[in-house]
Amino acid sequence: MNAFEALGLNEQLVQSVTELGFETPTSIQEKAIPVLLSGTTDFIGLAQTGTGKTAAFGLPLLQLIDPAQRHPQALIVCPTRELCLQITNDIETFKKHSRNIYTEAVYGGASIMMQIRNLKKGVHIVVATPGRLIDLIERKAIDLQKVKYVVLDEADEMLNMGFRDDIDFVLKNTINRESTWLFSATMPPEVRAISKNYMENPKEVTVGKKNSGNVNIDHQYFVVPAHQRYEALKRLIDFNPGMYAIIFTRTKADAQDISERLAKAGYEIEALHGDLSQQQRDKVMGRFRSKNLQLLIATDVAARGIDVDAITHVINYELPDDMEVYTHRSGRTGRAGKTGICLSICHSRESYKIKSLERMINAKFNKVDIPSGKDVCRKQFFHFMDKLMQADVSHGDYETYMPDLMTKFAEVSKEEVLQRVAALEFSHFLKYYENAEDLNRADIRGDRRQPGREDMGVRKDRPSFNRRDSGYTRLFINLGIKDGFYKASFLQFILDESNLKKEVLGKIDMRDMNSWVEIDKDAAGKMIKAIDGKRYNNRTIRMNEADGGFKRPSDEGRDRKRTYVSKERGNFR
Repeated sequence: MNAFEALGLNEQLVQSVTELGFETPTSIQEKAIPVLLSGTTDFIGLAQTGTGKTAAFGLPLLQLIDPAQRHPQALIVCPTRELCLQITNDIETFKKHSRNIYTEAVYGGASIMMQIRNLKKGVHIVVATPGRLIDLIERKAIDLQKVKYVVLDEADEMLNMGFRDDIDFVLKNTINRESTWLFSATMPPEVRAISKNYMENPKEVTVGKKNSGNVNIDHQYFVVPAHQRYEALKRLIDFNPGMYAIIFTRTKADAQDISERLAKAGYEIEALHGDLSQQQRDKVMGRFRSKNLQLLIATDVAARGIDVDAITHVINYELPDDMEVYTHRSGRTGRAGKTGICLSICHSRESYKIKSLERMINAKFNKVDIPSGKDVCRKQFFHFMDKLMQADVSHGDYETYMPDLMTKFAEVSKEEVLQRVAALEFSHFLKYYENAEDLNRADIRGDRRQPGREDMGVRKDRPSFNRRDSGYTRLFINLGIKDGFYKASFLQFILDESNLKKEVLGKIDMRDMNSWVEIDKDAAGKMIKAIDGKRYNNRTIRMNEADGGFKRPSDEGRDRKRTYVSKERGNFR
């Protein structure tokens, strides 16, 4: 008998999970599914993200649904659009062989009229974010009177986001439900209060210890002076080639600044924060999920509900103030039985937090030295050699070129060829880390450096628009933030279009409708030729040398009468 069949699931659902490659239920699935299949028992499941919670409640729901009753029978409430879509996609996959069961995702940032039309057609399972659900209730566009099963997924996250009143409202409007199922990574008092007010003798299941971290995660921390956090971050990234990671910052300003600095240095990275539109957010997440981005940097608010598999590392640029947030951050790696690594960059004055975290999640944190420049180069070198030896040469007509290669290198030794390959691949690393500072200073505790501009995210290496540098010129372009760009994506766009390297660019200043780009004079003509006149979002791009002064963001409001005009008539700012 199949392990999922033994839990009580029907043939259609067992067939679906088998085709998905699931052979053995996870701990939360094994404990939850038999209870939930009764349909009449309130349930609390405490488990970390990535432990298979969606299947734990999704499979029983699909078996309990009566396809003949074309109205909402089950309601799943979750904190974010991303999680809402993820749950819906998973349920669609699970019900592959279960006929005539319809699911609808309702969330903000999408057409409410389209969602209303789909609901009117008749659906069995509604997956919703709190805000959009309440909007639909108030519009009388959804009838919850016949809802039998209510699922609150990531209840602690919803309460952290301020949805307590919304949850109360939803539960008060589903008075005929037969059972309530609550899933949460932690059990703070607010979540416990929900269970006391709206659940009757709930069956509680805990996977691992309450408020504990994932046992598959290696927790490491690094102590550096505050002003060297960025350099420490860069070294950790370089020391872990092939990492697929989320970096957490406290502020959106830090997220954007670090993203820009790393993007300019050649890293595949984008920032996720509250200033992004939903369209921009979806685009960034799509690139990250498809692994076109190696790194995603985000604030805690922006990252809520992110559900991405195979993340190798989570990096805390700073430790969070709320210790429970650490559990949520670190829980994005080490999922589905895989191992993961959580790296935290700390100042010596934050060391007390490490002890608190160890007690809270019942896990050991390992203090590790920041790699030296030589360590980084060595790690990258061996990584490259591994890739070289694993290169697939079975496809392609390489034999055709071998005689020419043998002739070309006839007088060159194997050792010299390898040296040249290494030089070609690693020259940038070797130059960058040639005189790299040791970040593991013994006198960290005595560091009393006053926070300066660098501490606040101001880049020392970024060229200023005010400088009289004859080697640079400024270009005007009629694209800006309202075209869906932020600096990192805009940088990538102009480089892709012009086929230029990041090294030729200086500062980029973006406004709603226009932007200014500082560029090496020798490369300016090529960029203008490549971009000017092209089409973007059904309008013509105009790029030309900027004429006249440049209005810095700090100058706004000082001189409102000044007008900045490009050399092409009609381009005003």
